[in-house]
Amino acid sequence: MTKKGFILVGFITLKFVLQYVLISPEYDLQRDEYLHLDLGHHLAWGYLSVPPFTSWISRIIYLLGNSVFWVKFFPALFGALTILVVWKAIEELKGNLFALILGATSVLFSALLSLNTLYQPNSFDVLSWTTVFFIVIKYFNSENPKWLFVAAIIFALGFLNKYNIVFLLLGFLPAILLTKQRSVFVQRKLYLALLLGLLLISPNLLWQYNNNFPVITHLKELSNTQLVNIDRFDFLKSQLLFFIGSLFVIISGLYALLVYKPFKKYKAFFWSFFFTLIVFIFFKAKDYYAIGLYPIYISFGSVFLAKILKSGWKKYLQPIAIAIPALIFIPMFNIAFPNKSPEYIVTHSDSYKELGLLRWEDGKDHLIPQDYADMLGWKELAKKVDSVYSKLPNADQTLIVCDNYGQAGAINYYTKLGIKAVSFNADYINWFNLDQKYVNLIRIKNYREKDNELKETSPYFKSSVLADSITNKYAREFKTLIFAFSGSTIDINKRIKSEIKEVKNDH
Repeated sequence: MTKKGFILVGFITLKFVLQYVLISPEYDLQRDEYLHLDLGHHLAWGYLSVPPFTSWISRIIYLLGNSVFWVKFFPALFGALTILVVWKAIEELKGNLFALILGATSVLFSALLSLNTLYQPNSFDVLSWTTVFFIVIKYFNSENPKWLFVAAIIFALGFLNKYNIVFLLLGFLPAILLTKQRSVFVQRKLYLALLLGLLLISPNLLWQYNNNFPVITHLKELSNTQLVNIDRFDFLKSQLLFFIGSLFVIISGLYALLVYKPFKKYKAFFWSFFFTLIVFIFFKAKDYYAIGLYPIYISFGSVFLAKILKSGWKKYLQPIAIAIPALIFIPMFNIAFPNKSPEYIVTHSDSYKELGLLRWEDGKDHLIPQDYADMLGWKELAKKVDSVYSKLPNADQTLIVCDNYGQAGAINYYTKLGIKAVSFNADYINWFNLDQKYVNLIRIKNYREKDNELKETSPYFKSSVLADSITNKYAREFKTLIFAFSGSTIDINKRIKSEIKEVKNDH
């Protein structure tokens, strides 16, 4: 193996090691991860929550044993592959060893360390953005039409993972029109590549059509409940923090795209950067949606800085440039990752608040970051539901219905009794098993509905009790209640069918 190869393997190995040590064992999986894992048990070409790619990875995780190790492996893998693609992009741009090391260090010690701790579509989203950009560089260099087809395939995979990659096209296509590269639009093979991409994503588009485009409903709901709380200035401020250690590399890349002659053919990337951010800002997107935009600019910046710092006294600045991302990562280690206990976070809340980490999607500050609160209380919930379930008469005829997908997914993941919880929330509304008769009901509800639940549901059962609740005060599910109803006096299945129909009609 060459020297470059050894160094690359070293970066990838370090990436995997960091991803596993940055999560304290006292945290459970995160709310969204449970839903994503359950998708693997219900393979389809589309879902209410995400496109189908995540379900394919979840099925692989299930076949590998469904352990936390494998759940965390795949986002770490996608992060490692992002480093690899940036490395290859630097090589394509004729960067030397210093440029390669600077680029890999900049990507390694960035917001991707945080993003890649969670099993969500975001990790592959960043990888797909970076790879599409890399393929475009390959095409600009060779003008070989095969790269148009490769780009179409990668884009299709990215689309089947997260619709967010559409923003890449919205920003890049008008940018190409401003440069000489616009000649690509008269090439017949471009449209054949677009047709290939459309063909690859068509099963998901057909699923959306057959299901009345739930993505539109999801976006409207997202806009009304979460995006409405997003401040555009906060969005821009977050962009500076995501790659704060390598900000000088990204800025150098943008500057180079304007003035560095070897980068003249890539000028579309300069305009694309700003067009894409403008589109994100216009739609009031979440700040992390834009993370996939940056890695490729680290490639440009690393190559340019390698040229600037190549000789004379400037070459002594090379180790400093490489050290900056790592040095800035050191203080971030203590506050930007779930490697500290909730008690530690509360004690040092000022530091977290200054970085906006205590601000949740409801627009308010809380005790600990939202993602961390979403990683607590789940094992407790599953254990207590198992306990309640085991004490019910005719337990195998018990339906477990939850308020939200996190509760249902966590119970399904941690249960020791093999029970399957469902919910009227997210994709679980399509996963009710109504082929069997139910006589008992376990209902997971939020604390505010304590009195209403007993009042509304008790009349339909012989026995009703508030059986337990979540006691972890740092959990987002703190005070979530577990109700147990046994001996139904009505046809539960018929009632559930009616409620499912009602919810779907509302949507």
